[in-house]
Amino acid sequence: MVNQIAREPSTSRYGTHEGLPELKEALLKKLYEENKLCKSFVMVTSGSNQGFLNLVLTLCDVTDSVILFAPYFFNAYMSFQMTGINHILVGPSNPMTLLPDADWLEKTLSETKPVPKLVSIVNPGNPSGICIPESLLKKISDICRKAGSWLVVDNAYEYFVYDGFKHSCVEGNHVVNLFSFSKAYGMMGWRVGYIAYSLEAEGLQTQLLKVQDNVAICASMISQQVALYCLKAGREWVRSQVKSLVKNKDLLLDALSPLGEDAVKGGEGAIYLWAKLPDKCPNDFEVVCWFAQRHGVLLLPGSACGAPGCVRITYGMLRVPECEVAAKRLRRGLEELIRDGMVE
Repeated sequence: MVNQIAREPSTSRYGTHEGLPELKEALLKKLYEENKLCKSFVMVTSGSNQGFLNLVLTLCDVTDSVILFAPYFFNAYMSFQMTGINHILVGPSNPMTLLPDADWLEKTLSETKPVPKLVSIVNPGNPSGICIPESLLKKISDICRKAGSWLVVDNAYEYFVYDGFKHSCVEGNHVVNLFSFSKAYGMMGWRVGYIAYSLEAEGLQTQLLKVQDNVAICASMISQQVALYCLKAGREWVRSQVKSLVKNKDLLLDALSPLGEDAVKGGEGAIYLWAKLPDKCPNDFEVVCWFAQRHGVLLLPGSACGAPGCVRITYGMLRVPECEVAAKRLRRGLEELIRDGMVE
């Protein structure tokens, strides 16, 4: 299939800014049937990371303030920094659930002048691994709408939900949803994502087109064709693949047990667990370096996500035998860390 697409002359030409017409049509159908988004239009981007950056360039000025919730997705924070936004407000999450604090958001949006331009959340969460309930998602959306703030929701892990949890979307003139082919279809290197937004949001489409024309012009034509082909497999195929991650998750949950039950969160969605380190190890960056050098395990420091003293653990991208080895190393390292500290 790829060879056939590569030989097609149109593959080497510029495409439309908003994406391949056949792919857009298929995505609109998917949004309507799967995500219950019936008023959204789409723009195909070179991955959802580019989609987020496009939105920041479109919606925000350097004088604006924006809101994230800790632990936040580090790439979102860096997108704000790279575009010159230096008033980044980091809100708290419930310490027991890691869900965004909607009461804090409502208070902050009402008291901060000018009103923060944009609120960003990831659902299911990266790095938290939590799944935001539909009721809370709607509450956050209503708070943003009443305050006059944009709500940007990253849905890259929409199919990665476990244990009866459900992924939901919200829609509105103030809401922009981001989606990705990277995780669901394993197309990380092909770089295809898409923005779903309301055509009733005055001027948004025009400004998005301006940014797209200067950043990417269009997503890779061959990648868009592959994405269209993958959509035919549908969410049931994706879910059948996601089930294979449950064993990995269980292995790592067991490996993290030396930290205590209350120290480990997530596992509801995405491919992440979130763990609080022992109080005697406040420098998560040093702990992560120690684990890599002494035990051959790679973790992400929580300080990269606005939550020092914690680490993110990923259970994707590993076959079960590899994860078994990693889990043994992780458990051995945690037991040593708790017992003896970071010994050389």
